[in-house]
Amino acid sequence: MVELVRDNWIFLVLALLVGLIVAWWLFASGRRTRVAITRPDESAGPAQRNQALIDAPPASAAPDVPPVTPEGLAGVGEAIAAAAAPVSAAPATPDATSAATAPAAPGLEEDDLTRIKGIGPKLVDQLHTLGVTRFDQIASWTDAEIDHIDEKLGRFAGRIRRDSWIEQARFLSTGDTAGYEAKFGKL
Repeated sequence: MVELVRDNWIFLVLALLVGLIVAWWLFASGRRTRVAITRPDESAGPAQRNQALIDAPPASAAPDVPPVTPEGLAGVGEAIAAAAAPVSAAPATPDATSAATAPAAPGLEEDDLTRIKGIGPKLVDQLHTLGVTRFDQIASWTDAEIDHIDEKLGRFAGRIRRDSWIEQARFLSTGDTAGYEAKFGKL
């Protein structure tokens, strides 16, 4: 066998080279991407621009449209505005003074939304701009409201469902700290 290889080594090398070339051709031809180049008609001239876009006013000149309020939060802005309205001057009696210092609507004070795992200071700011300030608001969100709020959160989108905000807010809005800690860990 060794003598056969020694006497015919040139044929073996040539057969190996032919085999490599055929294999390369088979693999390379299967991967080729063919691009068909069509030449535009020379007489057509340059491409026509969209004149409507050129003539349109700049986007900054568009009228301001107020943001849409989620259905579950409708009316919250009016309630907050009413609570923040200045109290008319009244005689300085003990009853009038205590009425002026007491909150106008007891259920409207803000909750510490950072107690919900997954909500940090930046998300709190975003939620406040959307009118969300309390646990009971979050706890009562429907799927449609979650989708609406979620699309407003930008890079934080998807966090509501992933971090179970609704369930956490239900525990926190009812004051069930033991239930919260059993499910989500220490506050």
